[in-house]
Amino acid sequence: MRSMVSRRQFVKTVGLGALAGAGVKVSGARSAAETQSQVKTEKASSARLLPGCCAYSYDKDLRHGPMTMEEFILKAVELRLVGVDMTVYYLRSTDPDYLHDLRHLAYKHALTFSGAACGVSMVQSDAAKRADSLNEIRKWVDVTDQLGASHLRIFAGKLPEGAALNDAITWVVEAMKAACDYSGRKGITLGVEDHEGVTQSADTCVEIMQRVNSPYAGINLDITNFITTPAQDAYSQIAACIPYATNIHIRDRFYDRTPVDMDRVWQIFAQAGHQGYVSAEYESSSPDSLPPAAGVPKLVDKIQALCKKYSSV
Repeated sequence: MRSMVSRRQFVKTVGLGALAGAGVKVSGARSAAETQSQVKTEKASSARLLPGCCAYSYDKDLRHGPMTMEEFILKAVELRLVGVDMTVYYLRSTDPDYLHDLRHLAYKHALTFSGAACGVSMVQSDAAKRADSLNEIRKWVDVTDQLGASHLRIFAGKLPEGAALNDAITWVVEAMKAACDYSGRKGITLGVEDHEGVTQSADTCVEIMQRVNSPYAGINLDITNFITTPAQDAYSQIAACIPYATNIHIRDRFYDRTPVDMDRVWQIFAQAGHQGYVSAEYESSSPDSLPPAAGVPKLVDKIQALCKKYSSV
């Protein structure tokens, strides 16, 4: 029996471009603007934005007490979060038994580790120091693996005196290529953060990603760290980097203390169809900041409300 294919399905399968090229007139065909609008709508409907929290949000409490990483995990459960970013500065040790205990505690409470974060920087003018940085990254990849996480945040670093930006970018690319070869064998993605230093420009971040060209490389996107220019404000730089984002860190104020238009940022996430963790990284060091016990829940509430508004889950 001959299979009947609807006109709509035929056009969808063959493509408007092919029909037009063959001289076939398709009435009612969507304009380019309509097609683009539909693509944006489909991407937005596929966005999966999962609220989380970085351990750094409780920096003072974790660094100097009284909070432990176990208590941080339980606090995240209390705040009804989906995942936590385990900043490694606060680990009591890298002993496997300790790491496995943290992993088990999170599992018992249905909490995931959205990743880990280390402070290793790759911009070193000395080749021996660059080799040391690569070994450090590999070490923290192993720790991330023991925790059962699939992402590790790393830094590029500040430009050394007398060094050229192009050289620094090359050093980062070489280090990330080698580090991703190692992390990829464990299924772990490396996210270089747009942190203070050479990666405070979206153009630099994107260039690094394109040159590293690894499925295990991405940008750990901190929405407040970009340096604005007449050509690119912070929001356009966030939009430029979101296709490469592996993990997202959220503050509600830029470093100059001007407020972030959070709804606008979430629209960028949704329109890109981003799928991943959107984690509070509360900064309590400013004179007008609330202590973490009060400030973190307020930031988490904003994140959860926006995720509910713009996420498909």
